[in-house]
Amino acid sequence: MHVSLTPKLEEFVKKKVDAGLYNNASEVVREALRLMVEHDELGRLKLKRLRDALTKGEADLAEGRSSTISSDAELSEFFARL
Repeated sequence: MHVSLTPKLEEFVKKKVDAGLYNNASEVVREALRLMVEHDELGRLKLKRLRDALTKGEADLAEGRSSTISSDAELSEFFARL
């Protein structure tokens, strides 16, 4: 596999290696890819939690478990109770 980097990214990788944090450019790229995988997984988990909360909220609405907030004061009181 061959990877091309922009001059800016190439300089970033070089600085990491020069600082002694990594032995070579391949280690820097592998670490970056591991972090990207973790980031993607975190995003997937956050989206699942959001979808689960939406499903619960929709069920609450369907069952009549809701309240109407008509003013900023009521909104403030609502958040204070959370």
